[in-house]
This record gives sequence, C-alpha cells and structure tokens, in this order.
Amino acid sequence: QVQVVESGGGLVQAGGSLRLSCTASGITVNIYSMDWYRQAPGKQRELVASLDFRGGPNYADSVKGRFTISRDGGRKTINLQMDSLRPEDTAVYYCHVDATAREFDRGQYIPKRRDYWGQGTQVTVSS
Repeated sequence: QVQVVESGGGLVQAGGSLRLSCTASGITVNIYSMDWYRQAPGKQRELVASLDFRGGPNYADSVKGRFTISRDGGRKTINLQMDSLRPEDTAVYYCHVDATAREFDRGQYIPKRRDYWGQGTQVTVSS
C-alpha cells in the first residue's frame, strides 16, 4: 500500500517563505509523477506544480517565479519551495502521486497504476 505524507505547512506573513515536503512510501513499482495541488475554502482543487520524473517541472501561472518543485535525489520525496507568499496562496496543499504499486489481489501481488493522495497540509499567509 502506498502512503503519501506531507509536511511543512504553517502560518507566515505575506512576502515570507515556506517549504513543503512529500514522501511516498510503499511497494511502488514505478512513480511517474508527483505533484502539488491546493484547495482554498469555497474553491476547487487546483494544480500548483507538477514534476514528471521522466521530464521536468510545470507550474501554474499564478506561482511561476515564486514556487520551485524539486525531487530529493533518487528518493521518493519532492519539495515545494514557496517564496514571496501572498494571502491568496492560503489553502490546504495536497501531494498527489501517480504510481504503479503492487497490490495483493486474489492470492497474488499485481501491479496496478493509481492516483495516491496525502492528507494535506495547511498553508496560511497573513497580510
């Protein structure tokens, strides 16, 4: 079973910085991408930054030049460095993992590709 755990949220003043981390653990066969989404109260969840493990990073226009997504070497960990934070960045940030993992099904382990989500970490930016 794949587990996704985020850390690093908190309260910061506008213009400040925070660093989020996300680690995937479990019987993974392959990870295709790891991404950060966020959801503000009353709004839909939106993609903030994505990292294709065979490609490169992509960012939402609203965070380009301020946020940086990176992978922690060959580990199943990504980070999101958030600089020049704005009050509109306030949201719960979720880590998403697109991976194939072995699942026990009818007496044997079978690789299955799924979307995995963390529980989310709150980021609050005060004005």
